[in-house]
Amino acid sequence: MSSSLLHPPSHLPPGTALQLSQQAPGILGNSTGAVSSSFFQSILSAPETPELWITYENLLLSCLRTGDDESAHQCLGRLVNRFGDDNERIMALKGILKEADADGPATLDTVLKEYDQILQDNPTNIPILKRRVALLRSTGQISKSVSALISLLDISPTDAEAWAELSDLYFSQGLYSQAIFALEEVLVLQPNAWNIYARLGEILYISSKSSGNAGQLVEALKRFSRSIELCDGYLRGHYGLKLTAKQLLSDFPAGLSNRIDSDGFAVPDVTTLKRLDEMATEKLAEIVRRSSAGERGWQGYDEAEIKATRELLESGSSETIR
Repeated sequence: MSSSLLHPPSHLPPGTALQLSQQAPGILGNSTGAVSSSFFQSILSAPETPELWITYENLLLSCLRTGDDESAHQCLGRLVNRFGDDNERIMALKGILKEADADGPATLDTVLKEYDQILQDNPTNIPILKRRVALLRSTGQISKSVSALISLLDISPTDAEAWAELSDLYFSQGLYSQAIFALEEVLVLQPNAWNIYARLGEILYISSKSSGNAGQLVEALKRFSRSIELCDGYLRGHYGLKLTAKQLLSDFPAGLSNRIDSDGFAVPDVTTLKRLDEMATEKLAEIVRRSSAGERGWQGYDEAEIKATRELLESGSSETIR
């Protein structure tokens, strides 16, 4: 059995998800999925492990991604047999399958009403609250999705995933200040999340381009620098660092070394900015070269990001964060 089945399938490339879903008939065929109510039968049967149920859940999601609805329903049936219909996580998985089976807006509206009914009985059902947010967003009801997320965060203010989703919703509407605030909340909860530092840098960079705020550009430089400090091989961190350093060099060729931001951070001088640009360029070139060669330990990068990085290195002037 692939170890990838123990990781959330939403983080897996489409090709890997397809490979996992193709294993479904074999995995489901090798176990009955039955849960014995007899104490003696349970002792004599194969031991139950948490990995088994994680596998079923992730296999279910991979099958949905690749259109194998039959296997997905079989996985759900085994999870229901084990944990029951009233389990909050099971309720959310059942909702996902109903959303996938929906044949139009009317059916999705029915699913949404079912979520509302569940929440009337239990307003703190976090998995259903999140499914409701996702369904509202997928049907284009952005303002309702934002309101639902804010309500969720009133119940669970330490939910980093919810703050990140709220930031993404604000960003999609061009509300950069709100998006930045929400991501800063994520960093309060997860101060070593290098990907969040890079994403915050990206939003600051984009916001500075639309507003002409040099302070945001300097802040983006800090965030990208922190990202690669925490994870030296993080492509998006180096990509953003190169873009930001080049932008500062272009906008302020005489330098900004006499400026200090609100945190007491002195803006690097021209020489330092050039060194940061060169360092990022070297690392990006190494990532592209070794990843493209399939070297061990250099795989797993997103193909689209590698392509964008290659274009940036070739042009030397691309300003697009993908």
